[in-house]
Amino acid sequence: MTDADVPAVHALEKILFPADAWPERMFRDELSQPGTRRYYVAEERGPEGEPRIVAYAGVMCVPPIADVQTIAVVPDREGRGIGSAVLTELIAEARRRGARDVLLEVRADNPRAQALYLRFGFAQIHTRRRYYRDGVDAYIMQLPLVRPEEGEQ
Repeated sequence: MTDADVPAVHALEKILFPADAWPERMFRDELSQPGTRRYYVAEERGPEGEPRIVAYAGVMCVPPIADVQTIAVVPDREGRGIGSAVLTELIAEARRRGARDVLLEVRADNPRAQALYLRFGFAQIHTRRRYYRDGVDAYIMQLPLVRPEEGEQ
């Protein structure tokens, strides 16, 4: 993701997360911290050949923990592997930056996202009651990147 992508990403954010949309300034603030953050967009060509953002995601990494800050796929492109591809890249970035665990929050009323995270090996470790502005709980999920038998490196 670049600064030029922010207006399109923010427009999608307001549609995809109406109750919890980040302000545009928050995306710009996140992009201004490349030492600890990395953001991606996935694009495809529209009917006229113009690029269209169909997914975006970001991760914050302060070793030993990485935290998925956001991940979103436009509804008409769900179920095509885009979310899996973006999540794979976030996890790879966390590994490159030395994380031992990846954490994320997911809405309790979003079983599709929960299923994606479970397929990747995330496990629910906590519930934050009424975490979202509309009162929905958040499940905190964790993916260990280092197997216990590997120990400290």
